[in-house]
Amino acid sequence: MEDREPPGPRPVAPAAATTVTRHVEVHRLAVAGQQPVIARDVGDRVCRVWLGTSRFAAVEAMATATLTLGPDAGALYDRGWARLSTGRPWPALEDYQQALTMYQQAGNRTGEAATLSNIGGVYAGLGDRLQALDHYHQALPITREVGNRAGEATTLNNIGHVYDNLGDRQQALDHYHRALPITREVGNRAGEATTLNNIGHVYDRLGDRQRALDHYHQALPIRREVGDRAGEATTLNNIGHVYDGLGDRQRALDHYHQALPIQREVGDRAGEATTLNNIGLVYDNLGDRQQALDHYHRALPITREVGDRAGEATTLNNIGHVYDGLGDRQRALDHYHQALPMTQEVGNRAGEATIRYNIAMAHRAGGDLDQAIRELEHVVDLDRQVDHPDLEADTALLEQLRQQRAEDSGSEPPAGP
Repeated sequence: MEDREPPGPRPVAPAAATTVTRHVEVHRLAVAGQQPVIARDVGDRVCRVWLGTSRFAAVEAMATATLTLGPDAGALYDRGWARLSTGRPWPALEDYQQALTMYQQAGNRTGEAATLSNIGGVYAGLGDRLQALDHYHQALPITREVGNRAGEATTLNNIGHVYDNLGDRQQALDHYHRALPITREVGNRAGEATTLNNIGHVYDRLGDRQRALDHYHQALPIRREVGDRAGEATTLNNIGHVYDGLGDRQRALDHYHQALPIQREVGDRAGEATTLNNIGLVYDNLGDRQQALDHYHRALPITREVGDRAGEATTLNNIGHVYDGLGDRQRALDHYHQALPMTQEVGNRAGEATIRYNIAMAHRAGGDLDQAIRELEHVVDLDRQVDHPDLEADTALLEQLRQQRAEDSGSEPPAGP
């Protein structure tokens, strides 16, 4: 999960419900009375409170009302955040880019850094990792220049997230572990929870499930404490994923089914697709392939709606895996071949290795050893690039298939992978 933060030009403390209600009425009157200064100040204060409690639809409505009085960087920033959080990256990007120009023109370096970081978050969600890293690396020195320790931690966290998605776990952990003490130093509980969650995610991918659970269970109560409903759902989903990996399917489903209604409540469409995918995966592992397909086919259009190319590739791969299990290899290959260029497009080498492995196994089952070997050669190369834990097993399988082909043809297998 990528972290985002208010840009900071008008920081506010959490307000009591009665204060927020009073401010909402002041904002309404200011808009009606064409008082832009009051509307912008009060609207931004309310939006920052609402963003912390995932009231994204209300934030978008208030920011849009503020913008009827003319351009405002804070309102554009808040609306961009709300739109991104509800699965609309392109409108969010337009808002953020307008906000960025205004912050730069005003010489507001704090707002500039936060907006650059959030633009990076949009590109990361769209699967454009290089653009994401470019924007994060523009933001990082500005956060240090202005002494924004919370913003520095957010940006370090987001850089780590990109490296995690690229399969570079060590770089990811390095950035997360630089971010974590800063979040604690500045008392950013929400940022601390996000970073703990992300460290857990890396350990889960590394197969260290106990350390993953330890970090998730540190993050979950903090997310509830600060009212981060979207983050709570993410952590519940991640705990479910660990239990699935441990073979405890029922506890996995329990956590996924806790996460799903929260994601719908806060309008987290991308998160909803992820959870539907994960539920499908549990059913696939349980041998209930129809339930698996049902959930994958509910996830697929959402990934396309929100522009999540990496998520779309994952879902297509998972659908292919079900058809493979049903013995329908042609439909399996069709879905794998739809997924493959998407993983290459977003730079997900570990994901590309997984899909190519699945393609290889489908060809092997169909008796096409030549094609299976060609795909496995790519898999082994990709495994080496990302230091994949399956490198040794995949290399051994490649050698086994080469030996089998040589025996079938009566010749010696070539040496080396």
